[in-house]
Amino acid sequence: MVWPFAPLGALAGLLVAGLPGAVVGGLLGLLLDRRLRLRSWRQLAERLGLRPAEDDHELLFHLLGRLARREGPVQEVHLRQACREMGALGLDARARQAASRIFAHGLLGIDGLRRSLQRLSGRAERVEQLLSACWRMAWADGRVSPAERELVLLWGRWLGRSSAQVEALGRGCAPPSAPPKADGYLQALRLLGIRADSDPASIKHAYRRLLSRHHPDKLGCAGANPARLHAATARTRELHEAYRLVCDHHGLR
Repeated sequence: MVWPFAPLGALAGLLVAGLPGAVVGGLLGLLLDRRLRLRSWRQLAERLGLRPAEDDHELLFHLLGRLARREGPVQEVHLRQACREMGALGLDARARQAASRIFAHGLLGIDGLRRSLQRLSGRAERVEQLLSACWRMAWADGRVSPAERELVLLWGRWLGRSSAQVEALGRGCAPPSAPPKADGYLQALRLLGIRADSDPASIKHAYRRLLSRHHPDKLGCAGANPARLHAATARTRELHEAYRLVCDHHGLR
């Protein structure tokens, strides 16, 4: 263990006041090291922003694992996105294996992250890189769910960023092919027969009423007209999608 400011303080004291100055300077430097929790030259370089922290990648892939698991079972697109992040960082085979283990550990969601993120709040470039990677993972399946957005915004607050700043990064990370939701949302409202200001209970009631009316089970399996059965199945699928879109828009689960 090397206390970086202790030898620097001792050297400065020696140059100014000889041996007594070296003793006093060394003690003052040691106090400063302990105050800043510095135990190596590497940590000092990280604090000064001269090099990235070695555990930055660990934190990144832990966050990505948390996001991938946020909406339930991990999808193939999330695993591919994690691999893309490894490639963008230029990780070698050994580092990729370590990142994969950390990603898998993040899926469990058992560790607290607040202190780790708060320690990065002063490193603007690293904060932006971290949040951008999180948004890319959230967008991996083509949409950001309310639960994923809530999690990224929370991490952004711990990193010292406002919700507006974090949302702006999210818009910049959205895939170019992501379709605008405004028209689809209006169509979903019309399909369900509800208004934009409908309360959650009314939305659920309208959805269940229409689903009960149009569900293929209402036709019966035996002797049902194939055309009517196909139409009922398609209508049910449209109702499911409309309800999901409206719930996402209103932040409902």
